[in-house]
Amino acid sequence: MPSIAAHITAVPGSGIRRIHEIALTMDDVISLAVGEPDVAVSPHIGAAAAEAWHRDATNYTANGGIAPLRQAIVQKLARDNDVHVDTEQVWVTVGATQGLHQAMAITLAPGDEVLLPDPGYTTFTMNAHMLAATPVPYPLRADAGFMPDIADLETLVTAKSRAIIVNSPSNPLGTVFPPELLQQLLDFAKRHDLWVISDEVYEAFTWSQPHVSIASLDSDDRVFSVFSLSKTYAMTGVRIGYLVTPPGLAHTMRTVQEATISCASEPGQFAALAAITGSQHPVSDARAHYRDNLAAATRLLDSRGIGYLQPGGTFYLWIDMCHASDGDVAGWAETFLLQDRVSVAPGSAFGRSGEGWIRVSLAAERTSLLEGLGRLPSPKTGG
Repeated sequence: MPSIAAHITAVPGSGIRRIHEIALTMDDVISLAVGEPDVAVSPHIGAAAAEAWHRDATNYTANGGIAPLRQAIVQKLARDNDVHVDTEQVWVTVGATQGLHQAMAITLAPGDEVLLPDPGYTTFTMNAHMLAATPVPYPLRADAGFMPDIADLETLVTAKSRAIIVNSPSNPLGTVFPPELLQQLLDFAKRHDLWVISDEVYEAFTWSQPHVSIASLDSDDRVFSVFSLSKTYAMTGVRIGYLVTPPGLAHTMRTVQEATISCASEPGQFAALAAITGSQHPVSDARAHYRDNLAAATRLLDSRGIGYLQPGGTFYLWIDMCHASDGDVAGWAETFLLQDRVSVAPGSAFGRSGEGWIRVSLAAERTSLLEGLGRLPSPKTGG
């Protein structure tokens, strides 16, 4: 049979999914590896989707999405993000995953380089390889609080660099970038004429400081912003996100949307409309739940002498397992799953700088969360 494209064979597999799929074959596993909200979707969101199905709203929509949803997103962006756009800059996507891929696809040509965080979300690197672009990881170091260092970026940028990916709040780290750092990143992008692709999926969940959208600081139209309803509204399987583009790209976006998805699901879009325009109390309740889980988890880890990065946002906890993993945290996580029946995401799945760390989801029933964390080996006792 013919061979598939060489650049596709270079796409790395997901170390997170490997652990998760092993866990699915086992009984009595405490699942802390995958970022799946443990709260139910709000009834008014489900009702809106059901009502769309019942009235047969199951057709093609405009490539960018139904007009009421795009208008609602424009209003939300102005109110919550201080980002002021028109509807032709808002494109409803099949989750943030497609929005991120779309932004990278229209800014990166084969052979172009994209700067991306390490540790960083696995899809950043996977997308670059799928597009025959070159991912260039910029290190996020523990001794710097896992924040980007502009000096590091200056050593990595080349004539082939076309874009930089910024992720705040960060998956997997939980770091939230202050406005002054976001401005420094924008200034760096301007010096080197780079696009900025901003992943803001966890915007609703910040603990130490408010979320700031980098596009709110953008003065020269270089930022693509990627958002999702999946985590905010516990709608992961509905697959609705949105991409906010710089002005002047409506024709391009209409073409690439038609060529890739045509449009997102119409019932899903009506669910999204209900989510954005309806009561936000469920989001506040979910935020309180995740924050309480964080407090309980860190108390337990403190009592056992296990190190971690205090997150500024998301519903993840980045935990130091260097004392147990012996330089191979992926292998350790698999053994830990098989022996102790707890699934965690190995930090090395997010990049070389994640070696020795694990990511744990706080979006879990609290008793199970604490039981799972209680099975982690402690540097104090060795077990």
